[in-house]
Amino acid sequence: MRTRDSARLLIINSLNQVLLFRFRHENDALAGKAYWATPGGGVKSGETFEQAAIRELREETGIYVDDVGQPLTERTFEMTLPSGEVVLANERFYLIKVADEEISTSGWTENEKTVIDDYHWWDLNELRNNDDVVYPSNIPDICLMRG
Repeated sequence: MRTRDSARLLIINSLNQVLLFRFRHENDALAGKAYWATPGGGVKSGETFEQAAIRELREETGIYVDDVGQPLTERTFEMTLPSGEVVLANERFYLIKVADEEISTSGWTENEKTVIDDYHWWDLNELRNNDDVVYPSNIPDICLMRG
């Protein structure tokens, strides 16, 4: 089984809300699935996790930073990609603090425009009491690690 490294972003605004994207799959191996997840994506060949985090942050939100620091946490699990391939996902989560809620989606790929249909700034209590599927499910706990 192939390992897929990815950098995930826990973007926190001044109101202590976290940014999540809603993914809705219709025409791929995950058809019928809908869930909220952190921005982020795969580490490209020759990239470090940190470089991927900076690139994904810029592409998916329009937010520019020079440094994402050390990961807050990481997780490894089996995941089915939209292509149908099952991979061992190795995700590292980086904390990004922003002053406001303005993001730009102009850097989204055609695929992202197809599968991401919304974004929302979630209050951590709202996340704890939410019935929607959210990945990872312990975002409020991860956010508390930031100290």
